[in-house]
Amino acid sequence: MSTAAVPLRLALVGTPNCGKTALFNLLTGSRQKVANYAGVTVERKEGRLRTPAGRDVALLDLPGAYSLHPASLDEAIARDLCRGFYPGEPAPDALVCVVDATNLRLHLRFVLEVRELGRPMVVALNMADVARRRGIVIDRERLQQALGVPVVDTVAVQHDGAAGLLEELDRSLANLRPPPVRDDTGGAAEASGMDAEQRLHDETRQLLAAAVRMPTRTARVDDALDRWLLHPAAGLATLATIMFLIFQAVYAWATPMMDAIDAGFGWLGGWIGGTMPEGPLSSLLTDGIIAGVGGVLVFLPQILILFAFILALEESGYLPRAAFLLDRMMASAGLSGRSFIPLLSSFACAIPGIMATRSIQDPRDRIATIMVAPLMTCSARLPVYALLIGAFIPQQTVAGVFNLQGLVLFALYMAGILSALAVSWVMKKWRRDEGEHPLLLELPSYRLPHPRDLLIGLYERMMIFLRRVGGIILSLTILLWFLLSFPAAPADAVGPAIDYSFAGRIGHAMTAVFAPLGFNWQICIALIPGLAAREVAVSSLATVYALSASDDAAATQALTPIISDGWSLATALSLLVWFIYAPQCISTWAIIKRETNSWRMMAISAGYLFALAYLASLLTYQVAVALGAG
Repeated sequence: MSTAAVPLRLALVGTPNCGKTALFNLLTGSRQKVANYAGVTVERKEGRLRTPAGRDVALLDLPGAYSLHPASLDEAIARDLCRGFYPGEPAPDALVCVVDATNLRLHLRFVLEVRELGRPMVVALNMADVARRRGIVIDRERLQQALGVPVVDTVAVQHDGAAGLLEELDRSLANLRPPPVRDDTGGAAEASGMDAEQRLHDETRQLLAAAVRMPTRTARVDDALDRWLLHPAAGLATLATIMFLIFQAVYAWATPMMDAIDAGFGWLGGWIGGTMPEGPLSSLLTDGIIAGVGGVLVFLPQILILFAFILALEESGYLPRAAFLLDRMMASAGLSGRSFIPLLSSFACAIPGIMATRSIQDPRDRIATIMVAPLMTCSARLPVYALLIGAFIPQQTVAGVFNLQGLVLFALYMAGILSALAVSWVMKKWRRDEGEHPLLLELPSYRLPHPRDLLIGLYERMMIFLRRVGGIILSLTILLWFLLSFPAAPADAVGPAIDYSFAGRIGHAMTAVFAPLGFNWQICIALIPGLAAREVAVSSLATVYALSASDDAAATQALTPIISDGWSLATALSLLVWFIYAPQCISTWAIIKRETNSWRMMAISAGYLFALAYLASLLTYQVAVALGAG
C-alpha cells in the first residue's frame, strides 16, 4: 500500500527525435496530465504506469536535450530536473535514457553525459526494429557491460514494444544503484570543457567500435540522396517542387470530398428550412448554425491533405535537411536554419510554430522568428483563400498541366514566406546584428513514413479542427446570428431588416475605415469574429448573406456564387491580400505574450501586421481598380 501511495519517480530523458514521447505515451496511455513548469512555458508531462510486478511508478517526460550543458531553456530544465535542482520538483529516483538505435553515434554521447550524473538509470534502445531492418547490429550485452547500466530494446510504436523495459524496471527499481563512476583523470584537477568534450567523443567512438556494427548500404543510400537533396541548386529546386506539388494537390484531390460535404449541408439546410415553421429557431438553425459551421467544415479535406504532406515530410527525415539547405538564405534575412521548422509548423497553426521556437538558442533569432511566424499562411486562412479563389479564379489548367487555382494558392503562400523574410531582414538591420549563429542539426536517416503514424497524426489534427468548429466557431456563429437578427426592423422600415441590427450598424460604421480597401459592410462584419478564429470569417459571411438574402431561395444558395456576383475582382484580391498580413487570432497574440513575456512584443506584432495588411490591401485594390478590375 505504501508503494502505491508514494510511487517511485522515473524520468524519461533523451535527445529530440529519439521517440521518447512516443514511449511515454505507450507506457502511460491515458493516465497522464499536461501542464507547464512553474514560471516558464515549457510543457510538463507526467503519467502513471504499473510494472508487471505491480509497482506503481510516476513517469515524467523531460524536455528533449542534446546535451546537459544547456544551450536552450528546454535543455536547462532537463539538466536541472535530472540533477534534482529544479525548484518545486522532487529529484527522480531513476532515469530512463532513450536513444535512437539507428543513430547511436550522436545519442551514445548523450548517454555518457547522463551517466556522469551518478543516478540509477536504464538505457532504452528505441526503434530497435528499424535498426535491425537496416542491418545495424548492436551487441547489447557488450554495450551494457561497457556502460555499466542495463540496456534494453524498445519499439515505441508497437503495442508490446516496452515489455522488456518494464521487466527491467522491476529488477532495477527493486535495488536502485547508481552506475559506476569512471575517473579517467588520475586524481588530477577537473579537466577543461574542451578536454571533457574530447573525452566524451573518444569514449563514444570506443563504444561504437566495440558494440555496434553499421552496414555500409544504409549510409550509401543516405549519401546518394543527400548529394541531390542537399545540393545548393538541385536541393532548392527539389524543395520548391515539393511545395508547389503540395498546393496543387490541395485543390486537385480535395474537390470531390468538398463537393460532397457542401451538398450534404445544403440538403440539410433545405430540409430543416422546409420542415420547421418560420421563426427565430428555424433561422438560427438554417441561417446561423448550418450556414456558418457548414461553411467551415467544407474545407476540412483541404486542411487534412496539407497536414498529410507536412507529417510525411517530417516522418521521412526530410525536414531537418530542408532547414540545413535554407540556412544560408535565412541567415541573410536575419534568421537561421533552425527557424525553418517552427515556420513550417506555422503553416498548420502559428501557435505550435511559435512554441517550437524554444529550440532556437540565440534569443534574437528566437524573437525574430516569433515575430514573423504569423506571416506564414496557417490552415485557418485556407478556408478564406479557397472561398475567394473558387469564386473569382476560373477552374482551368495552365500549360495543359497545372491547376490555375492551385497556382494562385501557391502564390499566396509564397507571398507570406517572402514577406516574412523581408520583415526579418528589416529587423536584422534595425538591431544591427552582425554576429554569426552557426547551425547544428541532427540529420536522421531517411525512412518511409509509417501509415499508422500518419493516420494518428491526421486524426489528432482533425479532432483539433472539429473541436474548434464545435466550440469557438459554433459559439461565435450563434453570437453573430443574434447580432445580425436583433433588434428587429421597425414597422416603417424602408431598407433591409439587417441594416437595423446591431451587426449591421457596426458594419456600416466600419466602412468609413475600410471602404478605401474595397470592403463592403458584410466583409467588415466578418473581420471582427475573424479575430477569434480565422475560419469564422467564412462562416460569418455565410451567416450575413443568408440573413440579408431577399428570399428563401437566395438564402439557401451557396456562398461562392453570391460573392462572385456581388463583389468585384478588385475587392476579392484586396481581401486575399488582407488575410496574408492581417493580425492573427487572439490566441496567437496570447501565445506571443506568453513566450516573450512582453506586452510590448505582442503590441508590436499586432501593430505592424495591421499596418502591413491595410497598406498592402489598399495598394492592391487601388491598382486593380486602375487596371479595370473594379
